[in-house]
Amino acid sequence: MNQTAADFEAAYNPRVAVPDFQEHFKRWEAQAEAAGARLSGYRDVPYGPHTMQKLDIFQPTGQSRGLLVFIHGGYWRTLDKNVQTFVAPPYVERGLTVALINYALCPTVNLQDVVLQTLQACAWLYRNGNNFGAPRGGLFVSGHSAGGHLAAMTLAAQWPKFAADLPSKVVQAALSISGLYDVRPVMQTPSVNVDIRLDPAQAQRVSPALMQPPTDAPLYTAVGGKEQSGFHDQEKLIRARWKSVVQEPIACPDDNHFTVLDRFCNPSSALFKRTLQMMAIDG
Repeated sequence: MNQTAADFEAAYNPRVAVPDFQEHFKRWEAQAEAAGARLSGYRDVPYGPHTMQKLDIFQPTGQSRGLLVFIHGGYWRTLDKNVQTFVAPPYVERGLTVALINYALCPTVNLQDVVLQTLQACAWLYRNGNNFGAPRGGLFVSGHSAGGHLAAMTLAAQWPKFAADLPSKVVQAALSISGLYDVRPVMQTPSVNVDIRLDPAQAQRVSPALMQPPTDAPLYTAVGGKEQSGFHDQEKLIRARWKSVVQEPIACPDDNHFTVLDRFCNPSSALFKRTLQMMAIDG
């Protein structure tokens, strides 16, 4: 059966499924402001030449037990690290260094540029994280929605080809929350692709499900039980394509595309606990 543009909007545009999405954004902003006031670290550290290539590094008290990167969502065209600072405190309180990255947004750049900037951020943190107290070689990546896609792309990267000084496994493991792994459906979702401007060739190059992971670094996945069919289809796809590295999915049965992010930073949730397990951290 041929799918229409309306079908793709219903499957892949969270703003259709959650009409009060702006209320979630407002709540995130308030929570982020409160979280930032009690975190210690470095803000807007540049990792590349573009003005948007900046990251925040939040440090724990005492010796760091690992470095967790978080990549914000927004379909590669909206939002900002400063709106999601609230994800950091529970992990910092458990002895982790947390880095939140920004990247240039579509349509000022294309999706290949966003992927490249994400890899540049991870390479920078791999090389420099120890200067901020993070243990060397202990880099883990997480991301929500479009950030989940970018997290998966860090596992698909062939790092020694990206930079000769890097090992094959720069990222030890990644967590993708409500991620996209085959971005070709975005081309059929008009409200999104008006900004992303994907074409078939570019979509092929930036879809991790159309690649094979070059290392054994595990990928963890989670999708809210109340999310649209497209996001569940995407998780099924990466599980089928990346069988050797994808772990058992993390159930979030009561969540939509926005509330699932709250689980990520809720210490009592299965998602939070599995994130610590991914990093071999006891709670």
